Amino acid sequence: MNLREYSNQLYEENVLMTKLLQKLITFDEFIEWLPEDRRYELHEGNIIEMQPTGKHEEITAFLTQELTLEYTKMNLPYRIPPKALIKLNNKETGYNPDLLLIDRQQIKSEPLWQKKSTLIYGKSIPLVIEVVSTNWRDDYGYKLIDYEAIGIAEYWIVDYLGIGGVRFIGQPKQPTISIYQLIDGEYQVKQFRGEDTINQSIIFPKLSLTAKQIFQAER
Repeated sequence: MNLREYSNQLYEENVLMTKLLQKLITFDEFIEWLPEDRRYELHEGNIIEMQPTGKHEEITAFLTQELTLEYTKMNLPYRIPPKALIKLNNKETGYNPDLLLIDRQQIKSEPLWQKKSTLIYGKSIPLVIEVVSTNWRDDYGYKLIDYEAIGIAEYWIVDYLGIGGVRFIGQPKQPTISIYQLIDGEYQVKQFRGEDTINQSIIFPKLSLTAKQIFQAER
């Protein structure tokens, strides 16, 4: 492909993106369009571009590294695929969490996994983590409700800037890790700050990281 052809291709892709951003689309349309080099989610038919900060990416990478070591040590059939999506039932919505832990023994029953790397059943997803750096309302609001509804056993919100609403992290606001655990179909929350050790996860009960270590993305 020469430079002119490449430029034309980029132009056509930008035109298509502009058209898609101006209308509601279905999840299938979203999957067909989804580019490889950027992160996007679909919220009720609206395409949302994810633009994480450098610190956000450091924390996500640190947690991915630490939890991979943990499930390997425990000999659990888990993986952390970076681009997998969660499709909500009866909604044109698809989330791409910052960290998504999958159970390889369960994904065999997932109808969209092989062709679209998409999960629809909570039993396939032991843990989801969202790192808050911009729009905290999505993580504490829509996603909290939707992850609970789909039946994901554990959901962490890593609010390293302490920007969440007072009703979620209290006053005065401070960096907080909220761990929501599914009990009798509803999320119950435990919170960790500063030197608190993350030792109450039902997925990783022997994890010995402190909240501060996670916020700093280093041991």
